[in-house]
Amino acid sequence: MDTITVKDGTKIYFKDWGTGEPLFFHHGWPLSADDWDSQMMFFLEQGFRVIAHDRRGHGRSTQTFLGHDMDTYAADVAELVEALDLKDSVHIGHSTGGGEVARYVARHGKDRVAKAVLISAIPPTFMKSDKNPDGVPKEVVDGIRDGTANHRSQFYKDITIPFYGFNRPGAVVSEGIRENWWRQGMMGAATAHYVPVLVMHGEDDQICPFPTTGARSVKLLKHGTLKSYPGLPHGMPTTHADLIYADLLAFIKL
Repeated sequence: MDTITVKDGTKIYFKDWGTGEPLFFHHGWPLSADDWDSQMMFFLEQGFRVIAHDRRGHGRSTQTFLGHDMDTYAADVAELVEALDLKDSVHIGHSTGGGEVARYVARHGKDRVAKAVLISAIPPTFMKSDKNPDGVPKEVVDGIRDGTANHRSQFYKDITIPFYGFNRPGAVVSEGIRENWWRQGMMGAATAHYVPVLVMHGEDDQICPFPTTGARSVKLLKHGTLKSYPGLPHGMPTTHADLIYADLLAFIKL
């Protein structure tokens, strides 16, 4: 199993396949590198080197209680990028992974990052506050916390429905996708210089609502491009993979 041990002793699991221009994939909460397997296989066949890791506390990485903040997540990525000596990489983050990408690029990405992609991502802010009145209400966030802490198995089953938009009229529900999400979740513990960034977001995102995340993120970027998708859910990299592949590939090849 490929792992590195970061400064505080936490072991970070990663996949590193192929050669060529490196693409680094950052998974969402509460998943793992496995959530990117389909995308990694696609880009591997296109001649890219593809990398993905299990964030600390997720998947096969150490189930540490410490360091569950964006600064530490980004620092872990920086150590892995340095260990693999990745340069001119494209960093692609989904959901929470988008926050990780933004923090990594800003703090550690100088001379190593070529481009970044934020898909259905949490930046710039997620929860409702005085400064973010259109954010997700605190009681909804508290519900996620409660579900995760106290009845995680059933909660993880239930949240796959809005995550993939399976509660919308005409949706084709895939039990395989739901079970794979649940499996990954249950594995885990309870810009400084010029970088072009592509913000990809579904307009029917029920987890990270588009108006308060993707639509705002692109306004904060000097070199940002927004590509929004009417009717697509939070889990669009899985449910509409072919569409996302094509747009990702076009951006990477610019």
